[in-house]
Amino acid sequence: MSSTGAATTPSPTPSATSGPLPTTLLVIGMAGSGKTTFMHRLAAHAAEKQKESRQYVVNLDPAVKTIPYGAHIDIRDTVDYKQVMSEYGLGPNGAIMTSLNLFATRFDQVVELIQKRAATLDHVIVDTPGQIEAFTWSASGAIITESLATTFPTVVVYVVDTPRTVNPNTFMSNMLYACSILYKVKLPFIVVFNKTDVVTHDFAVEWMTDFEAFQAALDASQEDSYMNTLSRSLSLVLEEFYNNLRHVGVSAATGAGIDEFYKVVEA
Repeated sequence: MSSTGAATTPSPTPSATSGPLPTTLLVIGMAGSGKTTFMHRLAAHAAEKQKESRQYVVNLDPAVKTIPYGAHIDIRDTVDYKQVMSEYGLGPNGAIMTSLNLFATRFDQVVELIQKRAATLDHVIVDTPGQIEAFTWSASGAIITESLATTFPTVVVYVVDTPRTVNPNTFMSNMLYACSILYKVKLPFIVVFNKTDVVTHDFAVEWMTDFEAFQAALDASQEDSYMNTLSRSLSLVLEEFYNNLRHVGVSAATGAGIDEFYKVVEA
């Protein structure tokens, strides 16, 4: 599987299950990006293609009340988020991180369960907490990511709220965050522009491939000149990132673009 820039997938360990291995899709995204709805759409797509049995779903969000998809492994079955808050006197974010820490100590068992099913699976889909920093910048998040990546081919799927990125400065903030995650995890990386049923992602593709178009959008925004200058400079810095970035537009609500998403995954 190809990677972005210098990012490479660690080779599966020799002890891993022999034969073809399922691809792990590590789904991350800002709160409100439609990440969980995207997860539901992936599950529904597998059912439509009669491949539901070849998809393994893991939920790592301890604070979510309900999930609109069936999870084979759910962190909530192991860790009680509210009890963690009460027992350790923590706030919501602290409890999420502590719950992940507790679960990470047992994550080798999760990997073993997936390995037992590996021969019958195409994909392992992992949903992460909506508080993105609690996973991407925590020790437990790193442990979980490395455990998966050293055992299975792993792709990071970064879900973007397309309607919220029509502002060029917001777009730049999102891309900068995506870039920072890419170079932290050093894994194949796909940006999924979600909610294309509301706003098409054509503008985002244009901004990534045409510096002058992005500059014109900044000028038209009439925002603080310092922010515009910073975004303009960052756009040039991220040129290599853009050139190698795999991306796709989808609508988790309607299912549009999901077939294209899987083509990008397998590319």
